[in-house]
Amino acid sequence: MIKDDIRHLIETRAARVGVIGLGYVGLPLAVEFARKGLRAVGFEVDSKKAALVNRGESYIGDVHGGVLREAVASERLHATTDFDELSSCDAIIICVPTPLRKTKEPDISYILAAASEIQKRLRRGQLVVLESTTYPGTTDEVLLPIFEERGLHLDEDFLLAFSPERVDPGNPQFHTDNIPKVVGGCTDDSTEAAATLYGQIVREVHAVSSARVAEAAKLLENTFRAVNIGMANEMARLCYHLGIDTWEVIRAAATKPFGFMPFYPGPGIGGHCIPLDPHYLSWKARQHGFDSRFIGLAEEVNSRMPEHVVTLVADGLNDEQKSLKGSRVLLLGVAYKKDIDDVRESPALSIIDRLRAKGAQVRYHDPFVAELRFDDAHTEAGGEPLQSVPLTDDELSKADCCVIVTDHGGVDYVKVCQLSKLIVDTRNALSRDLRRDSCARIVRL
Repeated sequence: MIKDDIRHLIETRAARVGVIGLGYVGLPLAVEFARKGLRAVGFEVDSKKAALVNRGESYIGDVHGGVLREAVASERLHATTDFDELSSCDAIIICVPTPLRKTKEPDISYILAAASEIQKRLRRGQLVVLESTTYPGTTDEVLLPIFEERGLHLDEDFLLAFSPERVDPGNPQFHTDNIPKVVGGCTDDSTEAAATLYGQIVREVHAVSSARVAEAAKLLENTFRAVNIGMANEMARLCYHLGIDTWEVIRAAATKPFGFMPFYPGPGIGGHCIPLDPHYLSWKARQHGFDSRFIGLAEEVNSRMPEHVVTLVADGLNDEQKSLKGSRVLLLGVAYKKDIDDVRESPALSIIDRLRAKGAQVRYHDPFVAELRFDDAHTEAGGEPLQSVPLTDDELSKADCCVIVTDHGGVDYVKVCQLSKLIVDTRNALSRDLRRDSCARIVRL
């Protein structure tokens, strides 16, 4: 049986694993397979990324350069732009982006492009796994027919499964090897083979009955977070109007040992997963005539948070008898979360856009992001690129308002509190002692 042949290759470390897409998901995955003794090939359309990998130079924060260099030097890992090498791989994992169109509908064009490259070279004895987040049904409704067009048959000639990525960039506790892996195949044989593959690099594999279940599980994980963050954000806006400290309310509620899980408000949601994944689920729901109202409401609340932050800035400046128009506003942090360089869907983009539209002079400091460019989604006020400025005494003193958008750990918040005039803290970054001793007026989300 093909399942047994593939499992034997994997278990004896004779299998060659191909990873399509060497980004935040694909590169750590390829490196982990190489570390565990399998031969890994990374496929990239970006020749610069492929060259960096082959020189052992990591461009992903969660992949240590020394580990990458060792994998390359031992000839267990190399990167290529030549997709003909797919034919020599026994297992192929698709780790490409799945963005949204401007209509907020799923864009699986990168998946289709990867599938096309695989289809041209698909041979008997291969296992294909999709890791890219997508709507339930993509693996068996979209990929399977593409692969069977070559005249090959599932279970007889090849195997196909879905295993959602669970990457959390910058998380010091959870990495590829200690995050449980959900696996669901289009058939039982596919599930078993994929579970064997991931069992070589992770401590726990959770097999489910189908690819659709695995696809839906991924969307539930991030939709759960989006909905609960939406609740926390709505509570923050309510507390602002009531004159109540949101963070104190959450701390108090979190003392309950059952029936409550703390979620925290912020300037908006960012990254590749939480802002996008709920739309994949709600889109699929609409195809079946189902109105996913909770998801839509959470998206509405979360998308309003950048505007709420601008309101806090404007209200704070107004209390100082200053207009937002013409004021110098310094953003501290533009990455979507602390201590990483990822600005995908960062709320900072919308905040900057809104501040510019209202006539503010916007500057930013981020030790991880040297330059900030704006795509077509953020060009209402011109969309000119910005460069990070040093966090000098002069920069803080000249700012009419400092906005903590991302609570990077390396920022000197003591100096920020000493030299700033007005601080809008959207992340609860300032401790009670800092707030008490601050020379600045502090507005908290």
